[in-house]
Amino acid sequence: MTAHHEPRWYRGFNAAIFALLACNTAYYGIAGSRGEALDSSAWFALLLLFNVETRSGDSYRASRLAGVVRLARIAAAATVGAAAVQYVRDREWLDAANIGLWIAVVVLLEAELRYPQLVTKRRRWMTEIALLLYSGLLLLMLIWLWREAWMDAYDATLWLIAFAMIELDILGARRHPGRANPATQS
Repeated sequence: MTAHHEPRWYRGFNAAIFALLACNTAYYGIAGSRGEALDSSAWFALLLLFNVETRSGDSYRASRLAGVVRLARIAAAATVGAAAVQYVRDREWLDAANIGLWIAVVVLLEAELRYPQLVTKRRRWMTEIALLLYSGLLLLMLIWLWREAWMDAYDATLWLIAFAMIELDILGARRHPGRANPATQS
């Protein structure tokens, strides 16, 4: 779905999720561990950059902004890697597993965006992998609930919703080829 073809409620819901994730990022930056602060800020940056890339029109691909976004995504991805290392060093195994699963989800999303023909050929396989990854993330969220780690469970829920919305955007672009994502053509 491109921004001008989305229902108003969807744009509002999307903005609300972004605002809540921004608050979580600020919270982890202030009250979280070093790993949590790195993790949260890098993922939020990646989400914003992904949103810019997938929701921009044809003029985006030819603009300088496209190169800047790619460089910023590389820097944010490196920061995610640093956060993963920090979690392992600190022996924060749930957080390390969480970041590993999210990295795998992003790799899957990138494949969906950049290689749609391959994904179409392997739809069943890709769906099974996605279900496995999202089930693992849901399990981690339930573990945080069981441990009464309310903020971690809440944050995990928001990220699951945010990525479900990205999947809807990708499906919307696939259903309306005239409005294809610019990311598929880079």
